[in-house]
Amino acid sequence: MTIRLYWEDPYLTQFNCTVVEVCLLDQQPVAVLDQTAFYPTSGGQPFDTGHLGTARVLNVEEDASGKIMHFLDAQLATGPASGRVDWVRRFDHMQQHTGQHILSQAFVQVAQAPTLSFHMGRETSTIDLNLSQPSEELMEQVEALAASVVFEDRPVRVHNVRPEDLEALGVRKRSEREGTIRVIDVEGFDRSPCGGTHVRGSGEIGMIAILGYERYKGGTRVEFVCGGRALKTLRKDHDALKRLGKLYSASMYELPDLAFEARDLWREGVRLGGFVLVRATFSGRGLETVKLLAQKIVAQGEAVAILGLLEKTAQAVVARSTGIPGDCGAIVKDVTVKRGGKGGGRPDLAQAGGIPADNLEAWLTDVERHFGK
Repeated sequence: MTIRLYWEDPYLTQFNCTVVEVCLLDQQPVAVLDQTAFYPTSGGQPFDTGHLGTARVLNVEEDASGKIMHFLDAQLATGPASGRVDWVRRFDHMQQHTGQHILSQAFVQVAQAPTLSFHMGRETSTIDLNLSQPSEELMEQVEALAASVVFEDRPVRVHNVRPEDLEALGVRKRSEREGTIRVIDVEGFDRSPCGGTHVRGSGEIGMIAILGYERYKGGTRVEFVCGGRALKTLRKDHDALKRLGKLYSASMYELPDLAFEARDLWREGVRLGGFVLVRATFSGRGLETVKLLAQKIVAQGEAVAILGLLEKTAQAVVARSTGIPGDCGAIVKDVTVKRGGKGGGRPDLAQAGGIPADNLEAWLTDVERHFGK
């Protein structure tokens, strides 16, 4: 039976061993060792990679008999060897798996929702919960509780106990394994049977972030990231929002609010035949933000958006959905001749500026008449 060094010290990345068996499985070299620091896929956590002698470790699996199989890119001979675990991958898995324990316990404490399964993907992880009524508020409460445990940097310890001692230990879930059972203890918060690799203090997780959730098989599937993955996601999302903000000359924090505002304005608009007419006047906003809002309104469904921006002088944006008759650019030019200002644009989107403030409402009314014929 292979000695599992990753249980004794999950921070061990280099070790010596003896290759006791070699073979080919589906034309791929496989080695069995007397002891290994390479974790085999199990319990929702993927395998470790790295090097064994001169060969790369591509996969690690445990067969039905408990034998740990190291799949390699080159054949090895039996005898002494040394191994080196890819630490970046190993530590990432330690962060995700320990974070999952904390997140699962947080769902129990906040919503009495036990975890049914766990899957660690390459970029994000998921847990499936016995939770029929998820909500944003609940997710925020769970995330806040999990964060508090991380920030307190609680010790994470391992207990090896007999099956009959599990109930007295107060574990979150039962185990069907026989013999000695390994329990991961996040001090004062969670105890759970688990054979995975874990950090030694909750602070090493860094951050636990819930990315989203969905109804799944009568329960709820929650997507999350921890540690380095959370930092990577933050950077990527923040960069995307900044670029969108620059594109639309709006604050990146305004963009989600604009989508909700556009939906509400469309719902409150006037129904005219086959489309919705939305007319509104704003102040204290940039023209590009108002233009983006108009575009989002007409994207809700068949609609015309006539939006004014009132300051010392006034500006306006006119937009329509593709299937609605009328030319935004042409009517803007016509009305500026009559009511003042300067502007133009395309048939589906146009704008004007320099409109006398006192003329703005009459200006918008003339445009409305054009589409309300």
